[in-house]
Amino acid sequence: MTSTITLFNRAFVRGILSIMLLVAIQSCEILDEISPEEETEIEEPTGNFVQSGIASYYADKFEGRSTASGEIFKQDLLTAAHKDLPFGTEVKVTNLKNGKSITVKINDRGPFVTGRIIDLSKAGAEALDYINDGLADVRIECELPQSVADELNEKLGLTP
Repeated sequence: MTSTITLFNRAFVRGILSIMLLVAIQSCEILDEISPEEETEIEEPTGNFVQSGIASYYADKFEGRSTASGEIFKQDLLTAAHKDLPFGTEVKVTNLKNGKSITVKINDRGPFVTGRIIDLSKAGAEALDYINDGLADVRIECELPQSVADELNEKLGLTP
């Protein structure tokens, strides 16, 4: 008799646990259905940043070193250094002498030579065809959040 009651109790407990598991699964599905809609980000209006000046390019000795953003510098990637633009900013760089343009990603700080506004990787300098000259007159352009563009334009004395 005792073993029959024990078997009955085990079966009863298993049944109850199974029901509880099903209820829990159903509850999760219901919660998914009544979850709030995906959050929508309110994007800040964008502003233009345009700057003209001299571009240089990195010396080979910087290959494999860490940049200010923490990325490893590679001459064959289209990256650049700028004193103020946020890391990760995509910047259109145009060589004013020949009209060639490329897009680079800002991942470092610099150049720290008076008159220079951007320091490109060797791949960037080659694409803009100034590798033999060493320097080029360029225009850089990008879109930034309006507040960042306004701050940079004011800091650098530029008009948008």
